[in-house]
Amino acid sequence: MRTKSIKERNREMWKLAVFGGALLISTYSLPAFAVEDEHGHGEVSAAVLASGEEEHDKEKHSDHEGHDTHGSDAQHGHEEHGADTHDGQKSEEDEHGHEEESDSVSLNTEQMNLADITVETLSAKNIDYLYYAPGEILSNAYTSYRVSPRVASVVLRRHVSLGDHVEQNQPLVTLFSESVAQAQASYRTAWPEWERVQKLGRRAVGEQRYISAKTSLEVARATLFSYGLSDDDLMLLKAQKSVALGEYTLRAEIDGAVLSDDFEQGQRIEAGAALISLANEKQLWVEAHLPANLTLTLDEGTQAEVVAGDTHMMASVTQEAHTIDPVTRTRTVRLLLNNPEHRLHPGQFAEVFFRFKTQKAVLAVPETALMRGADGDWTVFVEDHPGEFEPVEVELGRALGPLREIMGVEPGSRIVIQGAFFVASQIAKGGFDPHNH
Repeated sequence: MRTKSIKERNREMWKLAVFGGALLISTYSLPAFAVEDEHGHGEVSAAVLASGEEEHDKEKHSDHEGHDTHGSDAQHGHEEHGADTHDGQKSEEDEHGHEEESDSVSLNTEQMNLADITVETLSAKNIDYLYYAPGEILSNAYTSYRVSPRVASVVLRRHVSLGDHVEQNQPLVTLFSESVAQAQASYRTAWPEWERVQKLGRRAVGEQRYISAKTSLEVARATLFSYGLSDDDLMLLKAQKSVALGEYTLRAEIDGAVLSDDFEQGQRIEAGAALISLANEKQLWVEAHLPANLTLTLDEGTQAEVVAGDTHMMASVTQEAHTIDPVTRTRTVRLLLNNPEHRLHPGQFAEVFFRFKTQKAVLAVPETALMRGADGDWTVFVEDHPGEFEPVEVELGRALGPLREIMGVEPGSRIVIQGAFFVASQIAKGGFDPHNH
């Protein structure tokens, strides 16, 4: 008896798996169970192999009759193992008369229609494809502004509310601070002194007084600026107009929308704590999250379609992170989105579709055309003649949206692009030996 190679055993295991899958699909439940006899030999249930066992018994009975007729062990052995042909080659049948398995299958038109098998001619072409990535719309941090007191203060009055659109220099909130009151008082004293020194002249007042007056004014001015007061506020102090010492107003540094105002009137706010966030929504960021292992080149300016609800807009790549997010294990690509009509807002989730085109013509098939072969390699089924299909091993290239680049087949080959599993199951059934010989 011929000993089977590892490759042949792997092929039979693959065909058993595919054949089993085909049986499950064609019969909702088939009572086939594997049991072992007292000698440990596996048997397949009669529901599956009844007819096969009958034929096998007939063959054994026929052999037994031949043995009685001839009455010779030598003759029986000769018939059991077969003899060499006249040209010295072995017969293609084994001791049970099974022919060698086939790696191809022929299907008629009815079978192909029932299995919905679709065949297309493979040709090289430049492929336009989309790549999807989940994303989030954010405010442009480079054009946004966070309003906060620079010294511990108490909120006296608010001038804007959440969602308001404000213009540059518009009052936002009025605060009170003892430190500001001291700085205002120092400025009110320093400014008149500096005016007198200037009128009298450096020679009349002396160098020391001149420098001292100038320095005191500069320090007072710098202190007030550091607290967030403006030139307009200092003009009121210069004019000695009635200004409540300690009160000061923070104003908008940019045109934009109020995104947050998490404070209450009368609340004490520490230095640096956020009072109001402003963002110019005419230009937003979209952060797309891509798999860390994706070998996709996204140059600056690469276009992408951003979909948020019913809104479709175009954006362009502006930045790409060089670190992987420790939580999501993704890399972030930042896109710049023009939003002049304020149709989108920070915080919205979005779908990002990057559009690409291959630089040269490639061979590509749908993912449904690919199957694992008996040895684990990827295969496609090629139609050599009408209705005759043969598996061909291929190498996989880039993922091109719903398509996959392949190498190993020639342009002009007719490829099964739909129904590949049915073809694989038919090949498996054609070469499956239930007796495992």
